[in-house]
Amino acid sequence: MAGMKIACCWLQVAGCWLKTASAPSGGAPDTRRRISFFLLLTVWTVFCSALLPVAALSQEITIAAVGDIMMGSTTPHWWLPPDDGAALFESVNGYLKGADIVFGNLEGTLMDGGEPGKCQGSRSPWCFEFKTPTRYAQHLKNAGFNVLNIANNHAWDFGWEGVRSTLETLKGIGLQPAGGQALASFEIRGKRVALAGFSYVPTLYSYSLLEIGPAAEVVRKLKERFDLVIVSFHGGAEGKSAVQVPDRTETFLGENRGQVIRFSRAMIDAGADLVLGHGPHVLRAMELYKGKLVAYSLGNFLTYGYFNLKGPNGLSAILKIRLEASTGRFLDGDLFPVKLSRGGIPEADPEEESVRIVHRLSRNPLFSGDLMVCEGGRLFPGDGFKTCRAEGKKIVER
Repeated sequence: MAGMKIACCWLQVAGCWLKTASAPSGGAPDTRRRISFFLLLTVWTVFCSALLPVAALSQEITIAAVGDIMMGSTTPHWWLPPDDGAALFESVNGYLKGADIVFGNLEGTLMDGGEPGKCQGSRSPWCFEFKTPTRYAQHLKNAGFNVLNIANNHAWDFGWEGVRSTLETLKGIGLQPAGGQALASFEIRGKRVALAGFSYVPTLYSYSLLEIGPAAEVVRKLKERFDLVIVSFHGGAEGKSAVQVPDRTETFLGENRGQVIRFSRAMIDAGADLVLGHGPHVLRAMELYKGKLVAYSLGNFLTYGYFNLKGPNGLSAILKIRLEASTGRFLDGDLFPVKLSRGGIPEADPEEESVRIVHRLSRNPLFSGDLMVCEGGRLFPGDGFKTCRAEGKKIVER
């Protein structure tokens, strides 16, 4: 529609020119007619240029994505944030708003009451279960989220009742769950977009990332129905020793956590347009593979009370990107650096440590190096010396 309007503008200008050029010689002097024409041309150029952003907007889809979210838990101990969580997202709200899709990984359940969870009777220091009050879902909506991943190892902390409560709570306030048969879908400026969730714990609400062939088939079938497909995965080892993405199968606490490089690239080969990873609780590398963005881990984002936030575990980011609507190709984006404080609440990090971390990790020879990370967190494909300088930015120091 915007393109038609611009074409009409130029048609009208052309009409004016024809009228001016064909004016009888006894009319206004040629010089006056030429001045009138150029003034008219200038006005119409300004007017038509104002329509260009509308045309550009119709050709892109914007996505904001963060990592792990656990807003507090009532088990094993009552550990909830001040003011019942009213200000949990207050410091970062501005970075989340305005995107077509706002995504996060919901680490745990949304549930009131219920029976004891999976750690009942366990003596393992590594058994964690999270039960967040259902009323806290409104905090997610107020912050701008419209889709939450539930394909992870904590979705079943309280069995089927916990899963059912989480699904009903999210859907009840208009938020979409994503994982396995819970497929999130959007229609954005005429394009149908699907978001599917995978993890190393396959369930009814999580496709398996361990079986890459069947996972790729899931994506191929989705691509037949949708214009764009986004893959969310929960996988990889955990903690500060897992910041580097290895080109092999990862294990943690004796569990197979997947071969995330092979998985992510296979999903793009099958038709995925964006791959968003989480689970390691630290930031990991990003890469461009065949023009499509892979974020291997977005780290902890809001993890209140029970999480280790020392060193890299306490650093995070908000990823905000633009995809070409017709192809899913990565256009550009921003990485807004975040640090977790006051028990796990996110706030902007003026030191921009997260930007330097992602830049350094993404320089790994395993990746193409096509993703350029500029100071301030600007992200570009291709030749960073040209694109960063065009934005008045520098490439982050290596």
